[in-house]
Amino acid sequence: MSFGVPYQYPNQYPNYTQPLIDNLTQMRSQFIPQPPVPQNVSQNNNGMIWVQGEAGAKSYLVAAGNTVPLWDSENPVVYIKSVDASGMPSMRIIDYTERSQPQKAAVVSPAVDYVTRAEFDELAAQIQTLMTKRGRKAASEEASNE
Repeated sequence: MSFGVPYQYPNQYPNYTQPLIDNLTQMRSQFIPQPPVPQNVSQNNNGMIWVQGEAGAKSYLVAAGNTVPLWDSENPVVYIKSVDASGMPSMRIIDYTERSQPQKAAVVSPAVDYVTRAEFDELAAQIQTLMTKRGRKAASEEASNE
């Protein structure tokens, strides 16, 4: 009976998908300079992509056919960077400000077309005097016709 033979028990041994790194590859990785990690871009867990200024937004790479909102970490600005299907980038810059208090509805002043209460009362008094004069005139005409 031989122990540790993978051909007898295939489910007992895991399938290793990553090849082992040999010594030469390890040595090469120590001497080959790694590409620098961009320090002007950071991403939080909430999905917001933060950049440092407009230069950071311009240098942020976006895949063709995508649009990405980039939040400036230094100013109250959002950069909307889009790349069309052919790979041509475009960027819109949106400034935002904070509202300290909720805005109240604007007070509507009465328009010129409306009449004030005092003007209405004056007009009602004039109509009343005209009606009484007309009533007297009509009464005098009835008396003269009879």
